[in-house]
Amino acid sequence: MAERFDPPSARSAPPWLYRPATLRALFRGLVGICVVLAVADFIVERHGIFAIENVPVSYGLYGFVSFVGIVFAGKALRRVIMRDEDYYDR
Repeated sequence: MAERFDPPSARSAPPWLYRPATLRALFRGLVGICVVLAVADFIVERHGIFAIENVPVSYGLYGFVSFVGIVFAGKALRRVIMRDEDYYDR
C-alpha cells in the first residue's frame, strides 16, 4: 500500500494566498486600481446619451447601488423560499 504524500510546503508554511502579507498586497493593489480608474473618469471626456452618463464615477455608483439592491433582494427571497432543516426528512 502506498504511503500518503504530503508536500513539505503544506506542513511548514501556509500557501501564498493565505499569508496576511499577500492578502494585504492584493487588497492594496485592488484599491489602487479603483482609485486610478476613478481619477481617470474625471479626465476622460464622455459622450453619453443620457445626462447621468456624463457624471464622473456614475458607473461605479450604479454598480454599487445595484450590488446592494441584489443583496437585499436575496435576503428577502431567502425568507420566501427557505425551508425547515428537516424538510426532506418528513
